[in-house]
Amino acid sequence: MRLLLIEDERELAAALSVALSKHGIVTDHTTHLADALELTRQNVYDAILLDRRLPDGEGLAFIPRLRRTGADTPIIVLTARNEPMERIEGLDLGADDYLGKPFLVEELMARLRAVLRRPPTLAELKITVGRMVIDPLHLSVTVDAIPLDLPRRELLVLAALAKRKEKTVLRSTLEAAVYNYEEEIQSNALDAHISRLRKRLLDAGAGVAVHSIRGVGYLLKEE
Repeated sequence: MRLLLIEDERELAAALSVALSKHGIVTDHTTHLADALELTRQNVYDAILLDRRLPDGEGLAFIPRLRRTGADTPIIVLTARNEPMERIEGLDLGADDYLGKPFLVEELMARLRAVLRRPPTLAELKITVGRMVIDPLHLSVTVDAIPLDLPRRELLVLAALAKRKEKTVLRSTLEAAVYNYEEEIQSNALDAHISRLRKRLLDAGAGVAVHSIRGVGYLLKEE
């Protein structure tokens, strides 16, 4: 899962990004609304976390601006402005949920799962491939109903491949699923993840294999 966090408190943003990463979530962060709109043009996000008090304006103004582009990405407002009428204002302007600060990461995760289950959003459903069942929303994998313990980044690679099973997935698409735009990606980092993932899948008898498509990317096939 990849989120956009629009938040001007840098320490809070950094702490939240680390906490979300433990749930397998890649977080892009910006402090300004103008930059946020540009990021939504360049990337596909599963959800957006939006503060209200931002250096270049009221965060709620971002919602209609985003919707005019045709994007229906779920938006959860995270703010200290949490009076009843402020919550009503945010929801009436198109926010999918509204969460007052301070909050528990566990509650935020529950709300994320809830908004991603709502139609017409493209909620990530469980994926069955080979002898595996992958749950991208809860970041879990089972082989013949037995949990398969994978490091977070390998699981993100696997989920990205499984969603496009039997199709070639570009390296850039896989890297976007694993790293945020601020991270420096080593040239062989993705290949290392794939190599370790292949061995774990083989050892677990997952019934799938990851094939290299030279110069393009990778492909997940049932064996």
